[in-house]
Amino acid sequence: MLSIKHIVKQYAAHRALDDVSLEIEKGKIFGLLGPNGAGKTSLIRIITQITAPDSGEVIFNGQRLNSDHISQIGYLPEERGLYKKMEIGEQVLYLARLKGLSTAEATRRVKYWFEKLEMGSWWNKKVEDLSKGMQQKVQFVATVLHNPELIILDEPFSGFDPVNADIIKNEILELNKQGATFIFSTHRMESVEELCDNIALIHRSKKILDGSVAEIKEQYRNNTYWVEYQGAYNTDLSADLFEVVQREEVKGKTILKVLLKEGRTANQLLAALLPVVAIHRLDEVIPTMNDIFIDQVKQKN
Repeated sequence: MLSIKHIVKQYAAHRALDDVSLEIEKGKIFGLLGPNGAGKTSLIRIITQITAPDSGEVIFNGQRLNSDHISQIGYLPEERGLYKKMEIGEQVLYLARLKGLSTAEATRRVKYWFEKLEMGSWWNKKVEDLSKGMQQKVQFVATVLHNPELIILDEPFSGFDPVNADIIKNEILELNKQGATFIFSTHRMESVEELCDNIALIHRSKKILDGSVAEIKEQYRNNTYWVEYQGAYNTDLSADLFEVVQREEVKGKTILKVLLKEGRTANQLLAALLPVVAIHRLDEVIPTMNDIFIDQVKQKN
């Protein structure tokens, strides 16, 4: 759906994006990750045509990105853009009309979303009367009600309590099931694990990692395990099998985090321990996206 090819963006002496290329498949949820100041917002502003790249191009559904595509994109920015003194219903209708909907169709869709998200009583309230989380719900509705093909969400869960965050997460998944493609920018790595099919990590204006979440996590597995047992075992006897990374004693049990030596397997670990101790647990340590994010950013600093 979206091909981002060799994008460069310079602001005075600061290069915000340096030869960044990405492929975002139709119907996927794509995580755009990176520390503050990495270049994520600059890239989003180019996709939404708020700014233009200095070089490179963006292809949207086989065409070079142009103003005709604006109506096919929904954008929820990190810095919210609601008019604080304006009534909620009137404001969302106005934003829907800007996206090309007729008054009748805009009214129908706004009422549908307000009812769906239990916002019916907010119609005549002003934005300034709402909590941050309630304002976020309004902004989300304004982002999706014109049924865009591509929905860009920048920190969409900011301000939400866990219940409302779960409601919006489920709406994202439902819209995705109906065919919407998402670009999802966040610092909440647990949301990336739950929602994203693919990710790209940008750091200091460059792309340093991309691929499917499953493939990346598989790539960063490093043969580390948690093992919990009861009994006495001298780990020095297995120095050629594993290295103890972490150790603690809890209620008569030993809990080890071990790194297996190259070529060694979990079966060999079990074979060494089973004759002398009672095994209660053996779990592989699968790196989280948060672990991978921190590791990659530290390597590039």
